[in-house]
Amino acid sequence: MNLEQLKYPIGKFKKPNIITRDILQDWIANIAMFPKLLSEVVANLSEVQLDTPYRPEGWTIRQVVHHCADSHMNSLIRLKLTLTEEKPTIKPYYEDRWAELVDSKNMSILPSLKMLEGIHERWIRLLMELSEEQLSREFVHPEHGKSFRIDENIGIYSWHCNHHLAHIKQAKINFTFN
Repeated sequence: MNLEQLKYPIGKFKKPNIITRDILQDWIANIAMFPKLLSEVVANLSEVQLDTPYRPEGWTIRQVVHHCADSHMNSLIRLKLTLTEEKPTIKPYYEDRWAELVDSKNMSILPSLKMLEGIHERWIRLLMELSEEQLSREFVHPEHGKSFRIDENIGIYSWHCNHHLAHIKQAKINFTFN
């Protein structure tokens, strides 16, 4: 497996030309299931296994779990800003720097798994109730220099969930754990 495949085991996100209600429901279901699936995939991993990178030069499994909590927390905030403000410019964050902080590198993953349960419960409640008008609302992402619609961002985060689950699953298959 080459580095690109290790980095993007499910490929990069591809936005469909038309985002239908069926596609949205699938994406929302993926997001809803993520905390449970993540907890299952990391269950019974040792500290050594949690500190194993999912690819050469990549984050450890521990960092990936904490990153998901950080990223999904930011996504929920961005959704709420977009629902309550007119085309807000969101604040990006340096995920690579966050992943190097002590809480991401050395802390138990349990607080982040708990955070994900709560964040996703609230996030899904909002996502399930969005009107067509709300789904078309946009936020500006200055890091990318463009606007994103809420419906597109739901797809990005559905992909994000599956992307990081695949990282961890691949690490468990490809790397020798002690």
